[in-house]
Amino acid sequence: GAAAIEFALVFGIFFAVFYGLVSYSLPLLLMQSFNQAAAEAVRQAMSVDPVTAGTAYSTQLTTRAKNTAITQLSWIPTSFQFSPDFITATYVGTTLTVAITYPSSNLYSVFPALVIPGVGTVPNLPTNLAARSSVQF
Repeated sequence: GAAAIEFALVFGIFFAVFYGLVSYSLPLLLMQSFNQAAAEAVRQAMSVDPVTAGTAYSTQLTTRAKNTAITQLSWIPTSFQFSPDFITATYVGTTLTVAITYPSSNLYSVFPALVIPGVGTVPNLPTNLAARSSVQF
C-alpha cells in the first residue's frame, strides 16, 4: 500500500518534468531551425549576380532565398503541417528580408498541450514561432 502511494506521488512529479522537457524542446528545435534557414537563405541569395540577372534581379533574389529556406527546412515531417507559404522573402530598396512564421497551433497536432491546474497550458507558446534574417546590399 505505501509503495503504491509513493509511486503515485513520484510518478506525477517525474511525468510533469519529463513532459515539460519534451514539450519545450520541440519548439526550441523548430526555432533554431527557422533561424538557421533564414540566415542561410539570405547568404545564398547574395550569390545572385545583379549584372547577369538584369531587370529580374529582385525576382531571382527572392526566389533563391525562398528556395534555399525551403530546402533547409525539408527535414520537417509532414505531421508538423509546415508549408512553404510560411516563408516570405522580400526585397525592398536594397534590403533582402527572409521571414518564417509558423503557427504554434500546428505543433499541438503532433504533441498535445496539457492543462495543469495552477500552472496553465504546458507548453505555453506564443501564437506564432517566427524567425527573420535580413541583409542590406
